[in-house]
Amino acid sequence: MNTTRTTILLAGATGDIGERIARALVQQGAHVRAIVRPHTSADKLEHLHQLGIDTLPVDYKDAAAMQAACADVSCVVSALNGLRDVMMDNQTLLLNAAVQAGVPRFIPSDYSMDYRNLPEGSNRNLNLRREFMKRLDQAPIAATSILNGAFGELLTGMAPIVLFRYKRILYWENADQLLDFTIKDNVAAYTARAALDPHTPRFLYIAGDQVTARQLADIMTELTSQHYRLFRAGGHKRLERLTAIARRFDGKQEDPFPAWQGMQYMNGMFTGAGKLPQLDNDRYPDMQWTSARQVLSEHISS
Repeated sequence: MNTTRTTILLAGATGDIGERIARALVQQGAHVRAIVRPHTSADKLEHLHQLGIDTLPVDYKDAAAMQAACADVSCVVSALNGLRDVMMDNQTLLLNAAVQAGVPRFIPSDYSMDYRNLPEGSNRNLNLRREFMKRLDQAPIAATSILNGAFGELLTGMAPIVLFRYKRILYWENADQLLDFTIKDNVAAYTARAALDPHTPRFLYIAGDQVTARQLADIMTELTSQHYRLFRAGGHKRLERLTAIARRFDGKQEDPFPAWQGMQYMNGMFTGAGKLPQLDNDRYPDMQWTSARQVLSEHISS
């Protein structure tokens, strides 16, 4: 595939996953045009320029400028992240500009578990993705969503699954429920390849690893030579009740990533409602995937 002159428009390049996608696109030989907010700091712009990325300050509400930004690109990739004003309002403005400019393909900012089968109202952030999906599917443009389960970094970060201090693996309801994990760099690398691939389907499913809580306990026991035991925190209904309580007493309802949002995500994983239906890891044979064991091993040795 000759990608030397292929131009990709990227929204959200100043964010974590957005910058990773930008890096991966450059590594794949793409010309990356990143639209940024007019007030973006000079330091952030310089950082993107050093990565080989062209930046274009644009107000999302300026339809003419947005359409001009989309001119002559083969795919628009969104890595926007936030609540309704971002995921619905700004992403819709981005979609409209792409359609008006005649861009053939659009990749929305999904990068999540399979939100389509989640009960309505069970996950605030993923509800917004499902709502945008309906809008995107009505637009005259080819679309591809990348679904990757949970980010693999959560195994050693915010997700309370591997409790290193207590040598426990926390789970809800079922210790044998398969969980999908993909590190951010894998998500970014795959998204870059999909952006440069003119024949992608509506959905692509990837997972660097699929493991259960029981398997995580075995992995941690092998890696540390210390016995990690399973810790059942409760069933799905208990987690839903605790989530509702946490949300009720949250004083920052406009925070995109409060603790209760993580609890909602955890519930979607352990119920199996957000489980990926298949894997498309082999679509790009040059991809190298990072397993849960590798993520945990690197964390332990660091």
